[in-house]
Formats: sequence, structure tokens, C-alpha cells
Amino acid sequence: MTTAAAPIIACRALWKIYGDGAESLLRRDPSPSAADLKTANCIAAVRDVSLQVFPGEILVVMGLSGSGKSTLARCLSRLIEPSAGEVFFEGRDLLRAAPAELIELRRHRMGMVFQHFALLPHRTVLQNVAFPLEVQGIPARERENRALEMLELVGLRGREGYYPRELSGGQQQRVGIARSLAVKPDLWFLDEPFSALDPLIRREMQDEFLRLQGMLRKTIIFITHDFDEALRLADRIAIMFEGGVVQIDAPESLVLNPKTDYVREFTKNASREKVLTVGGVAEPEADDARAEGVVSKSAKLSDAARQILSADKPLRVVDDNGAPAGIVRRERVIEALFGPSPS
Repeated sequence: MTTAAAPIIACRALWKIYGDGAESLLRRDPSPSAADLKTANCIAAVRDVSLQVFPGEILVVMGLSGSGKSTLARCLSRLIEPSAGEVFFEGRDLLRAAPAELIELRRHRMGMVFQHFALLPHRTVLQNVAFPLEVQGIPARERENRALEMLELVGLRGREGYYPRELSGGQQQRVGIARSLAVKPDLWFLDEPFSALDPLIRREMQDEFLRLQGMLRKTIIFITHDFDEALRLADRIAIMFEGGVVQIDAPESLVLNPKTDYVREFTKNASREKVLTVGGVAEPEADDARAEGVVSKSAKLSDAARQILSADKPLRVVDDNGAPAGIVRRERVIEALFGPSPS
């Protein structure tokens, strides 16, 4: 992910307000307070949200049930009409797009995966994956070949003749993922895609998701209420509360520097070893003559702790290109994980 590029999708001052008086309320005040909303008998499902999602980024939007995360995703794709604000896809104003243009964007540029698999029970796995291509009018042989490619990608080649009822929950979700990828989307929405799965299968699907992202480098908006899932998957996390985004940051920054009491409470039980990176505890390379071994700056402490703690000397830290990025000492790792030693 790089923020040097223009965002794939962005929104500014986005609102979704439910209630008969929503329009008149927004005409009076484009940024109504909680008291104003209550007086007007309205509910703000999305409240004054501004964010950007960059090429190749996984932005995880999370919050408790009712915080507005799914509504936000649907507003960004205009499956739900926002009450106010702006939404841009590759610089194009989506709120000014005609219905036919929106349909084309969703068919060809956006992929969507939801918690409920929504597979067609009377169609085979192959036919389910090929269905969006059929809607596009792609010839049968071409859509079948592409559907087979997607099934190969998600590890279901050989099950193309099965029906959804013959698959496990995890396999059904893989079909849903393959179907959404068949259109080769530039932007991928995933709304609680693994929350209906049992913990073991959920973990496997997270691994599969990361494997696919490593190959495809999609731009992704991923909705979840599970903070551990967010930590595993996210480049950045946006935490929502009562319709608003209260903080958007990299997982490490979110845990180390919460901006509100709500975020602090939300993140206090995070496994620090799964959040902190080697780069976060590295020190300037003032004297690396006695350093031995090499560790990646982007490695999580949970993956690198054994190597660091078992070394007699500091380790050299390198970035993703192999360039020097400081040193890391085991004392720093111990302090980061368990706090400073009592004096």
C-alpha cells in the first residue's frame, strides 16, 4: 500500500440519517448535533465520516453492532443513498452518477462479499461463480474458463459440479469469494465475511484471505466487529462509534496512541505481541558493530520475539528492501511487551 497514489475511493462529510425529518434537519444544519437529531426524531447511522482508501490497501472498518460500519460500506457503494456528503471513486463523483453508470461500476469494478453467502441453491459451484459474468453478457466458454480460474485460486478446483448444499460453510464462503473475484474488481467490499464461521474455519479463511491479497493486491474495505481479526488483516483500522469514525490509524498506532477513551477501552486487551512490529521498538543504528543476525522491520513481535530474545547481541533491523533500519535489543522487546521493570 502507498498513500502517494490517489485514493481509489474517498468520502467527505458523509451522513446517513433515518427519520422523516432528515432532509429538513440537514437543510437547517449540515452537521447536526446529537441533541438536534433527538429533537427531530432522527437517527444518524453514518455521522460526518471522511476517509480515503488507497490502492492495494486493506482498510478494516470496525465497531460494535449498530455503530454504522455496514451502512457506511453500503453508502460508499451507493447501495444505500447517503443523506449528505460526497463519495468519489477514482475521482468520479458517485453521488452524481446515473443509475446505469452505477450498475456498470458494480458489475465491472466492484466486488462484494457478505456474511450470508447468498449462493444460488439450484446452481452448481461453477455456475454460481460464473453468474456475475453471465449478467455481464460474457460468452459461456469465456465465463466458464474464468470461473474455473477463480475456483483454482480459492482451492476449490474439482468441486465445480457440486451444489452449495454439498459444501461446508468455509467452502461456501470460498465460492462467494471466487464469485466476487470473477469480475476482477478494482475495489472489494467484504462485510463480516467470516463471522458466521466457527473459530477454526474462520482462522483458515483469514489465512486464505491474506494469501489471496498477497497475490492480487486488491483495494479492500473489510467490515468486522472482531478486533483480533482486524489486527491480523488491516493496513489501517477505522473505529466507528455511534455512526462516526473516532480514529483511523495503523493497528500499531491505534493501540499505542488511542485518541479517545472509547478507542483506549476498545484496544486495551489487544495482544501487544500481535500488534507491535520490530520497527516500533527498533533504535537508531548508532553502533551496530556488535549486532548479529537480521530481522525485518515489518515483522510482528509475536513472530520475531524468539529470535530477538534468544540472541546474545542486538539484531540488525532492515526494511522491506533490505536497507538498514536500526537495531533491536531484547531489553526493548521485553519492555514493550511487559512494561518497564520495577526500579
